[in-house]
Amino acid sequence: MEHDLTLAGHGVALRPLSPDDAAELLALVDAASWQGFTSPVPRDEDTLRNWIHASVTTPAKLAFAVVGDGGELRGTTSFYDLSRDQGRVEIGSTLYGRAWWGGTTNPAAKLLLFMHAFETWGLQRVALRADARNARSLAAIERLGAVREGVLRSHRVAGDGTRGDTVYFSVLADEWPAVRAGLEARLAGA
Repeated sequence: MEHDLTLAGHGVALRPLSPDDAAELLALVDAASWQGFTSPVPRDEDTLRNWIHASVTTPAKLAFAVVGDGGELRGTTSFYDLSRDQGRVEIGSTLYGRAWWGGTTNPAAKLLLFMHAFETWGLQRVALRADARNARSLAAIERLGAVREGVLRSHRVAGDGTRGDTVYFSVLADEWPAVRAGLEARLAGA
């Protein structure tokens, strides 16, 4: 859904994703960065612009551009399946350019999203998921401090048409203080 939420801190800003970001985001996309998405790897600006348009118009989804302090677009991430009545949201549709893999961009962005979910919205559960074949994303989620919950077998069709399992993780409100402390320590040590 269209939104005006902007979050900033720890060297990144999350602002609403826009179809105008398509050209800059396309430069970051390759098969490895797109792994785990359910649509084929976008090969041109129009395809990516359409994907962004679908993301920003999906109900209960807040799509963000992740921007560094220098103004460079580093990638995208989203809140989705937001249910304030049920006290839950998922974080995903995350993609970063290779230059920001393994650094502080993902933990900083996730810290901002978790803080907003737990401390501003007062939610009780934040979930994350990844294709079981995407070892890099699974490891990144575990490093955030999320708890692995289980595997949904043959849960999704990947962009290449193959079926895959989905691994679910979550952070609950009572776990949030320890997760926050871990992320802040990780960012302070970087």
